[in-house]
Amino acid sequence: QYSLVRDVVSALRRHRMHEQQFLHPPLLVLGNFGAPQIHLKLLAGIFQGMFPTLNVHRVNLNSIRRSLLVSYDANSELLELRHYSVKVVPVGLSRGLRKLLQEKFPNLSRVDDISQLL
Repeated sequence: QYSLVRDVVSALRRHRMHEQQFLHPPLLVLGNFGAPQIHLKLLAGIFQGMFPTLNVHRVNLNSIRRSLLVSYDANSELLELRHYSVKVVPVGLSRGLRKLLQEKFPNLSRVDDISQLL
């Protein structure tokens, strides 16, 4: 079973797809490939060979824009592929400061002073 990109985009309320997402390879996440069966090791090796390895200490977090999840279901012996878009957002900030950091210009008509926005 599969879905076309245009069907997925038309089903979303707000889609976030832009060209910068595809400049760097996705982060590969393998699920349920821990069994000692030879065909699972071969499948994991094939998927790992498709994408470059990442050095956790030297990777630029801003370059990771996508994630590819490959999950193996042992009961049905099927692979499930899911492709996610990753968005980095600041956490623990007020709403006004978060909008400033995300380069969205806030509505200043309701505030008298910048301190009210922050």
